[in-house]
Amino acid sequence: MKTETIGAAEFQTWTVEDVAAACEKNEIVLIDVRTPQEYMFEHIEGALLLPMPFFNAHKLPGQSDKQIVFHCGSGVRSEKVARAAIEAGIDKIAHMEGGFGAWKQAQKPYIGTNMATGAPARVND
Repeated sequence: MKTETIGAAEFQTWTVEDVAAACEKNEIVLIDVRTPQEYMFEHIEGALLLPMPFFNAHKLPGQSDKQIVFHCGSGVRSEKVARAAIEAGIDKIAHMEGGFGAWKQAQKPYIGTNMATGAPARVND
């Protein structure tokens, strides 16, 4: 995990391994900022969908119980959203480096689409 101080805020960049371990322990709220179409085709199990165009940092839940970590396809959108959250006054936020592409490259489990049936299916489980 990398940490950057921005004013009084802490901006964190988590690795896939950091996110996978925290997900396993139910320590974070993982928020996917990709489009609904991207999410429906494949997503990290348990990740919540909040597409970037609809993002409003003032509507995020508090982080007293769980840390918020954003992710997208490559890490670009999630970094933008995390930095916007800091600009809105959130003092600690994180995003996953490399996004869903890095997650898949690390062969972490996710929910994909069975192309034969169109049904959701676990991948790398």
